[in-house]
Amino acid sequence: MGARVGLALGYDPTASVVQMAKSAADAERHRFAMVFFSETVFTNRDSVSALAAFALATRDIALGATQVVRLRSPLLMAQTAATLDELSEGRLVLALGAYVAMHAAKNGVELTDPLPTLREYVTCVRRVVAGESVTHRGDVVRMENAVLGFAPRRREISLWIAANTPRGLVNAAEIGDGILLDAGTSPEYSAKAIAIVREAAARAKRDVSRLEIAQLINTSIDDDRGRAIDAVRWEIASKFRHPRTPKLKLAVGEPYIDPADLPRFEAIYRDGGAAALAAALPVSYVENMSAAGTLDIVRARVEEYRRAGVTLPLLRPATTKQTERLLAAFSPGPPARH
Repeated sequence: MGARVGLALGYDPTASVVQMAKSAADAERHRFAMVFFSETVFTNRDSVSALAAFALATRDIALGATQVVRLRSPLLMAQTAATLDELSEGRLVLALGAYVAMHAAKNGVELTDPLPTLREYVTCVRRVVAGESVTHRGDVVRMENAVLGFAPRRREISLWIAANTPRGLVNAAEIGDGILLDAGTSPEYSAKAIAIVREAAARAKRDVSRLEIAQLINTSIDDDRGRAIDAVRWEIASKFRHPRTPKLKLAVGEPYIDPADLPRFEAIYRDGGAAALAAALPVSYVENMSAAGTLDIVRARVEEYRRAGVTLPLLRPATTKQTERLLAAFSPGPPARH
């Protein structure tokens, strides 16, 4: 039997919820540990609808998703999490992410200090799911006697923290049941991020071995290495649409981004859009910040992320057409017969 692995979905705008639900069922058949859905700033499909579809299409596989705080109230997040956990019969993992300026600009919801806001949300969501009547008067969250009107299937739902800054990684190590590392990064980045997590967990007297360290990994498998790189180029390029994103990767320790390139990428995107940026991105960026190439190359690359300390690689195929090949290649055991 092979090592644990997950399938990541939700970022490709061309994949419908129906297609993704089929992929979730296929991932379960191939004995993957999790299907994970990314709810993104680019406003693709929403996590609640997608996870409901995944829950109905599967029976055993763990289901996870990102949700950004402030876009839903803590009570609504707790209601939704408990409902999805009930629908999936106890298979939900929720990865909460900080609300930042890019989210505020698109949603028109007041921007508050991201990390304290995230901590208040995590505290309140946990308490509501646990069945408490919650009164909280924090700097951001104000709740009076907030309580679920039904008994949740589980009173403890695993809450991961999505983190992509040094401070965010420290925060995740202090309060998360797991950490979700960003896509579009190298194994060297992962090792540096995980070192931050381990140091912070030790200071907080938390056992880092009990924390799931998951990472979204952009994958592209093709017998022709050049085609594989071209297929995933669009997604790596998406990480350079806004200057803040690569700067955060540099702050954590991404070695394959040249700061001198960022003004040029910003201008290309501003003047030519996403397609022009993808075309201009050097091959070295795509190769080093993804797992792209022949099957042997991709397998070896995923192992590099594992050696960096990632406990659950969440593999996101570059196109829907690649999904079945990825599932067969990384299946930890013989496909199940349903």
